[in-house]
Amino acid sequence: MSSFKAAALQLNSQPSLEVNLSNAYNAIRRAVEQDAVFIGLPENFAFLGDDLEKQRRAGDINAAVMESIPQWAKEFGVHLLAGGFPVPASNETPAKSYNRSILVGPDGTILQQYDKIHLFDISLSRPESYKESETVKPGALGGVVAEATIRGVEQKVRIGLSICYDIRFPELYRLQSSQGADILTIPAAFTRPTGKAHWEILLRARAIENSCYVIAPAQTGTHGLSRKTYGRSMIIDPWGRILSDAGEKPGMALAEINLDDIKDIRQKLPALSHRKL
Repeated sequence: MSSFKAAALQLNSQPSLEVNLSNAYNAIRRAVEQDAVFIGLPENFAFLGDDLEKQRRAGDINAAVMESIPQWAKEFGVHLLAGGFPVPASNETPAKSYNRSILVGPDGTILQQYDKIHLFDISLSRPESYKESETVKPGALGGVVAEATIRGVEQKVRIGLSICYDIRFPELYRLQSSQGADILTIPAAFTRPTGKAHWEILLRARAIENSCYVIAPAQTGTHGLSRKTYGRSMIIDPWGRILSDAGEKPGMALAEINLDDIKDIRQKLPALSHRKL
């Protein structure tokens, strides 16, 4: 076989580690019941609230995620993408964390990890501004691609890892496609204003220009007292078609990933091999 079912989970995470992990587990279970064997969690799935509070609790959040995700992958026999979660960075004053995404195989092994490179320092308006660099240390430059043996698929699948704001930097995904990526993963917690304006356009562009599938799990709704995210978790094929859109409520985008489609599209439209720069 050359196809498998993937799920991009859509959560409404809060400033409660225990509740968030319980909700994540239940969402994974529901995806498994829909025959998904590759399941992605969004950025900040384990904690979404005040950034300073997240940094203060980074050690506990990291420990809980690193205990839970491998266990769940083994329990359900699936590949799990654990969106973005804080991992304390050593020798940083003031204290900072990496914003890390990991891909875990069905035996509980961490196949690859990626620390977010591009940090979300923007000011949309006076009440809505963010400075991720105050609490997050950027990861090492480079493209991170994992090789996975997915249940029921005869060939190896190569999966590019990124997080949220990275989506605005196409050179990262071009590097991953040049490294052989078949799928680009973009777990996110997109703001509503930027999501409404750019989310779908950017996701489809990354899929089209790299002839890759895009799997983009996202946060949705209100988190804590005031933070709001856009939702619309999506799975997009290499032609730029939206195969599944989770809308605005917690749930999932669910779709079949067909690796033969990647080969077919790259043969019909060999833009990757036509690059001059």
